[in-house]
Amino acid sequence: MSGLEGMYQELILDHSRSPEGTGDPHQHPYVHHELNPSCGDEITLGITVEDDVITGLAWDGQGCSISMSSASIMSELLTGATRQEALARIAEFREMMRSRGAVEPTEELGDAAAFRNTAKYVMRIKCAMLGWVALEADLHASLVS
Repeated sequence: MSGLEGMYQELILDHSRSPEGTGDPHQHPYVHHELNPSCGDEITLGITVEDDVITGLAWDGQGCSISMSSASIMSELLTGATRQEALARIAEFREMMRSRGAVEPTEELGDAAAFRNTAKYVMRIKCAMLGWVALEADLHASLVS
């Protein structure tokens, strides 16, 4: 394992142990629940959007260190982002995951780049995507209302 891979693995474990953004998602107007039926991981994520900016985000969930740390890193990265910025980061993260790690993450993905190697394991992609998919659903719901 390279030094960078080890650093990324430690970052994922740190976020799994002390996740960012956890709280009561139902305190926010837009709430979405996602379940990964293949492993049982689940997350409920709520957001508040004001003037096209994610001004509040909270999630609650249970699952493996990958799904929980991914939601944590995403929360840290995208709280305060505009809707367009958040959707662009979600699309970039999805592309990195679908590429099985072949796509090089940009600096805008920040610590989410740690999941590049996770993308090489097909069974882990849904785990890493869980929170991102929930946020995407919330953002789309906030457009409709």
